[in-house]
Amino acid sequence: MPVVIRSGLKKFSSAQIIVSFYIIAVTVSVILISLPVAHKQGVHLSFMDSLFTAVSAVSVTGLSTISIKDTFSVPGIFILIFVLQFGGIGIMTLSTFIWLLIGKKIGLQERRLIMTDQNQSNLSGLVNLIRNILIIILGIEIIGAVVLGVYFMNYYPTWEEAFLQGFFASVSATTNAGFDITGQSLIPYADDYFVQSVNILLLTLGAIGFPVLIELKQFFFNLKEKRKFHFTLNTKITTSTFGIIFALGTIIIFFLEYQHFFKGKTFLASFFYALFHSATTKSGGLATMDVSDFTPATLLFLCLLMFIGASPSSVGGGIRTTTLALNLLFLYHYARGRKHIRVFKREILDEDVRKSLVVTMMAMVLCFTASLILMTTEPFSPLEIVFEVCSAFGTTGLSMGITADLSVVGKFVIMVLMFIGRIGILSFIFIISGKTAPPNYHYPKERVIIG
Repeated sequence: MPVVIRSGLKKFSSAQIIVSFYIIAVTVSVILISLPVAHKQGVHLSFMDSLFTAVSAVSVTGLSTISIKDTFSVPGIFILIFVLQFGGIGIMTLSTFIWLLIGKKIGLQERRLIMTDQNQSNLSGLVNLIRNILIIILGIEIIGAVVLGVYFMNYYPTWEEAFLQGFFASVSATTNAGFDITGQSLIPYADDYFVQSVNILLLTLGAIGFPVLIELKQFFFNLKEKRKFHFTLNTKITTSTFGIIFALGTIIIFFLEYQHFFKGKTFLASFFYALFHSATTKSGGLATMDVSDFTPATLLFLCLLMFIGASPSSVGGGIRTTTLALNLLFLYHYARGRKHIRVFKREILDEDVRKSLVVTMMAMVLCFTASLILMTTEPFSPLEIVFEVCSAFGTTGLSMGITADLSVVGKFVIMVLMFIGRIGILSFIFIISGKTAPPNYHYPKERVIIG
């Protein structure tokens, strides 16, 4: 960075700088999306629709006030793919990649920004982390594009259209963006379990977290170190929580809809509907059916899954799986009269427990406030509004079909939620607080009656 810019940035916290970068990314995305070459002939995009689409793409949410298929030309689709990469992989990840290509030295300031953007707690090994993220994510996207592109030749008349569909579907699923160029999400493939399985795999790889993917890569490909290799506590908690939520989500959706939407369907069809929608609520946003056909009980459960969201340091939003895990572990140990949380033969830091509680409470306040505002300004049912709010906060992109009909106020509220969901609750809190110095004094402590 130039000296003048570097000295100016010192006045702001890393979280504030990262957010300003994402705002710049949204601004650039609005300009790119608004270019005439990006649209089909005769299509005009309003500023609000361009802004909403840009925020949704940068936050890799997938909520949209327009039809992507009917709006964007082939160049526009590639522009959207470019924006999704910034949103999914992260601003600092791609910036670091460019810096490495031009031979720029990654200094302390840049490392602090990377640490904030990727939700890391250590300055060491960040450049290697970025390199691994790029290799893994781009590798997954390329393999997914080839597999889906070849398979889609059974669906589309030309190989060009098949591979365009496959490429976009792979990027959208891996980044958990939730956008589609079919005009119907994955509903055309509701009976194609191969396409669904590939998408579930891509959604999971994108949502499970970059640190987990890197450790799995080291475990499977570094054979010499395999015997000495030990997974970190973060990976153990992340994968176990992710797997449990995924499995429970599938089972609960299946039984909630067993006598309703799944009635009359085969076990295999019902199982895949439940499996896919348990996977997509992590942050995916793709769907193999109109979610409005689910019962209110199932929709409320999907709201919970979207509120939890994906794993930390992933492409997804929500409070994150590890936050939920620490909350539940804290409740369990507190109920047992234990002051310290122990899991997988390790002890959790008190600071991380406090962070998990702060994130959960702040997220509940945000979603409650947003729902209250939308219930005042919008003519939709409470369930439709809560579903839209949870989808935006979890950067999921599922909708009961009300997005395009929201008022200007409603769209603005949803855009704010999508943006906060992407940068994370802690970053949002640090934006408000800015740089704070620890107090050099303490007041006398006194007890308060609780409960």
